[in-house]
Amino acid sequence: MATILSVSGSPSPTSRTARLLRHLDATLTAEGHEVTPLDVRTLPAEALLRADFRHPAIAEAQRLFEQADGIVIGTPVYKAAYSGLLKSLLDLLPQLVLTGKTVLPLATGGTTAHVLAIDYALRPVLASMGAAHVVQGWFVLDKDIAVREDDAVTVDVGTQEALDVVLEQFSVALTGSRLRAAV
Repeated sequence: MATILSVSGSPSPTSRTARLLRHLDATLTAEGHEVTPLDVRTLPAEALLRADFRHPAIAEAQRLFEQADGIVIGTPVYKAAYSGLLKSLLDLLPQLVLTGKTVLPLATGGTTAHVLAIDYALRPVLASMGAAHVVQGWFVLDKDIAVREDDAVTVDVGTQEALDVVLEQFSVALTGSRLRAAV
C-alpha cells in the first residue's frame, strides 16, 4: 500500500483537528497504508518563525513530505483561512514538494461559515506546490468531534459516514497515482 503523511496544522495540544486526524490515521492504517503523523506544533517555533530551512527538524519534515505517496493535511480554520502555523511550515518547504502527490485537505471549525476555507484558502496553495491530485476535502464542525475521558475520539455518525467516503476517494486516487507512477 501507500506511505501517507498525516499533517496537523493546529497549534493546540488538545486540538480536535489533531485528534480527528489521528482517528482517521487508524482507518488508513487498517486499510494497509503506512501512516506517519506530523503535528506542526511540535516543530521548533524559532525555526518556523525565522525561516530556518537548515534546522534539522525542518529538514526532517521536508524529508517526510518528499517520501510520502500521499498527504492528509488537517487544519483548524481561523479568520476564514488555514492556520498560520501550517502556513509557516508550507512556506519553508520547497515550492514543488507535493509534485506527484495525492493530497486530502481537511478542516475543522466552529461554524459552517468557514466551510469554503478549504477551497478558497488551502487548495490553491496545495496546487501551487505541485500536488498531482487534491481530492475533495472535508470540513468538520467542532461539535461533531467528541473526546471521551480515555482520550478516544468519536465522530458524529453522519460526519463519520462522509469522512469514510472522502477517505475512500483519497485511497482510490492514491492507488491510481501510484499505479501511473509505476508505469
